[in-house]
This record gives sequence, structure tokens and C-alpha cells, in this order.
Amino acid sequence: MNKTASLDEVITHFKDGMTIMFGGFGGVGSPPSLIDAILEANIKDLTLIGNDAGFPQIGVGRLITEGRVKKIIASHIGSNPIAGQKMQAGTLDVLFYPQGILAEKIRAGGMGLAGIVTDVGMDSLNLDEKQLVPLGGKQYILEPALTADIAIVNALKADEAGNLIFDKSARNTNPIVAMAGDWTIAEVEEIVPVGRLHPEEIVTPGVFVNQIVQSKGVNWTWAWETSI
Repeated sequence: MNKTASLDEVITHFKDGMTIMFGGFGGVGSPPSLIDAILEANIKDLTLIGNDAGFPQIGVGRLITEGRVKKIIASHIGSNPIAGQKMQAGTLDVLFYPQGILAEKIRAGGMGLAGIVTDVGMDSLNLDEKQLVPLGGKQYILEPALTADIAIVNALKADEAGNLIFDKSARNTNPIVAMAGDWTIAEVEEIVPVGRLHPEEIVTPGVFVNQIVQSKGVNWTWAWETSI
């Protein structure tokens, strides 16, 4: 099955008010062309789930800068001062989780689990807001799994069946994010015929990927200069 699609085709899956999970770490590994397409289609009132808020003009930070996001679930937003300003102004709802817990909640969602149990946060001031479960004579916090309407990831290479290879550190959260979307779209730098990828190279099997699109790349010089 050839999963290659155009940006015009995949953007039809995006709707106002939906939840989008994204791969990437500080913008590295986030899909620039898909983010451009979301901006151009004027999709808004989004809930984002991912490691961080990117930078003002890099990664999902662009969606936040343009006011398209109503809520973000992340481990930190410190690299994006605009996200911090919007949080303080009450125009952006931010829900923080420790990075490891966030990653595990996403992984659990991709594996079809209802959630995870952890003792991280047992000394938290807002423990009353958490559900506790006894296990082995101790109390643990029950953290529900995270999933999304759409997951967007960025890969170095894919075959037409959607099997993915990531570029070095751009692998970061992309593999678990790809598993946790009801519909997963991968932006890819190079698309090759089925059979061209060595099985040992493949990180994310195509069974988790619904569509792949050719990346247009990103002007990193402009992005960094406008984010400083």
C-alpha cells in the first residue's frame, strides 16, 4: 500500500479544536512543512501534546506565536517566551509533566494501555487532584495515557509503505508519538520504494503510519534569527 500523499491531501484531516501530538525536541525533529500547512489552512483552537513549546519561529512555537493553540501539554515551555507570556495572560492553558512521565504517558497511549503508575510527584502540593492506587504496600499516582486525534512526526527517510528512519537526535520523541495518534502523518526528507530500507534500519514500522508527505525543508537561518 502506497501511503504517499500531498500536503493538500493530508491537511483535510486537520480541524479546528482538535488535539495534535507532535514529535521533536526544541524544534529538532518537528515537521516544518506540516506546521506550515496548518498555519496556511488557518486551523485554530488546538490542543498540542509534545515535549516542549519550541521557539517563537521554530517548530510548534509558530502555532503558539500565531495564536492557534488554546492548550499545550508539555514538559517545559522555557525556550518560547511567547508561550510564557500567553500562559501568564491566561490565553494559553499549559499542563506540565516531568519529561520522563510525559514520554511514558505517550508511550502508554501508543501501546493501548489505559495509563501508568508512578511515585514521581507523590510529594506534590496538588496531590489532591491525582488519583492514587495501592500497589505492593505503597501508594502510587495513576497517570492516564495520552493519545491525540492526529500525530505529526518528522523522519529522515521512509519507504512508500510508511516505514520510517529518523535522523540522529531527531529521533527523540518521534517514534512514540507516531504510535499514539488516531491518524499519523510523517513528513519525510526522502521517500524510497518498498524494499530499499534495510529491516534493521527501520525505527517506526509502517503499521503505525497512515500517510507520508515530502518535506519542503526549513530555512533555519531565518527561523533562528527571528526567534532570538
